[in-house]
Amino acid sequence: MKVLIVGGGGREHAIAYCAAKNSRVEKLYCAPGNAGIAEFAECVPIGAMEFDNLVEFAKEKEIDLAIVGMDDPLVGGLVDIFESVGIRAFGPRRDAAILEGSKAFSKNLMKKHGIPTAAYENFDNAQKALEYLKTAKYPIVLKADGLALGKGVLICEDLKAAEEGVKTIMLDKKFGGSGNTMVVEEFITGREVSVLSFVDGKTIKTMTSAQDHKRAQDGDKGLNTGGMGTFSPSPFYTKEVDEFCQKNIYQKTVDAMREEGREFKGIIFFGLMLTEEGPKVLEYNARFGDPEAQVVLPRMKNDLIDVVTACIDGRLNEVELEFEDNAAVCVVLASNGYPLAYEKGFEISGLETFKEHDGYYCFHAGTKFDGDKIVTNGGRVLGVTAKGVDLKEARENAYKATEWVDFANKYMRHDIGKAIDEA
Repeated sequence: MKVLIVGGGGREHAIAYCAAKNSRVEKLYCAPGNAGIAEFAECVPIGAMEFDNLVEFAKEKEIDLAIVGMDDPLVGGLVDIFESVGIRAFGPRRDAAILEGSKAFSKNLMKKHGIPTAAYENFDNAQKALEYLKTAKYPIVLKADGLALGKGVLICEDLKAAEEGVKTIMLDKKFGGSGNTMVVEEFITGREVSVLSFVDGKTIKTMTSAQDHKRAQDGDKGLNTGGMGTFSPSPFYTKEVDEFCQKNIYQKTVDAMREEGREFKGIIFFGLMLTEEGPKVLEYNARFGDPEAQVVLPRMKNDLIDVVTACIDGRLNEVELEFEDNAAVCVVLASNGYPLAYEKGFEISGLETFKEHDGYYCFHAGTKFDGDKIVTNGGRVLGVTAKGVDLKEARENAYKATEWVDFANKYMRHDIGKAIDEA
């Protein structure tokens, strides 16, 4: 089997790591890939949004399975294009990827089908949004409707901040066309939990839980990022919470998409808030989270390719997902200055140390080769992941492993998984 993975971050490195373990995979490609992925796959210099070039490459190499890891190509309809030329692809088609591609759509879907979420209003007119915000209760949340690299969410403490937020999203278009429509959402509080799931159009199988840390600085301060670290499982995701979500959120979402004529096959990522009133959906993503994939996939006992194939074939009901009875923590090593301005091109040392230790992983997010050296090539550079018998040990192991690697302007949060101590 020849497999093509589309993307070039830490999530795709985790996918490649798993895919390479399948004995039926004779050749693995990744477009565009990175220096870490190159250990498992042949990286080809084709961007994730270069659809024509990707299809031409897939046909030339007679690819049997394409796995689309990133949100932009999914929302843009890459799976549809692959399928139109006879290439099996994993991920939602364009009409289903709207679940992530439009927050306004997903909020309306939840409201229509009785899926618990925060109260909201959608606006495509900045003046009407400003008028509404004068009578709103604060704090309040403003969300750019479309994709914004996980950064298009603003929490506003008062009217002045909200007015500035409308300017940022809808008038200045800081997030581009994603801000043409804006969701104004009730501010809800509680523990955040991420639950990823495999979906084959009808059946949904949830993976182990995780929790991400979005803010750039310790203590959840600073700007929103693509994710500074994560841990799995979440001690706050109890059996009772799972039972509620299975009944009121997970299957309901899959059924709702089918009823809307948008059958979903692929990964649904549920971003949940565990409020005093019960779990509510904060957001949906239509792919593996990054860095959630880096702690969930290493704990999965199942063969990833087998599960992906079952989803495409509509046989997910035959699969029993199994996860190791342990824990994992991922600490992102970033370039100082991320998510704003930062320098890149610095040599990374110490990567070989990970090959000497079982249960430790170094997933590359922003790296490239410079001759025979591996250098930094992004804001988030590496995802250092470690397992442990429990979350406390996994956290200690992950932070120990961050000391194995070094590069100029290395930056990280020091409190990833600190919520574990409060559980």
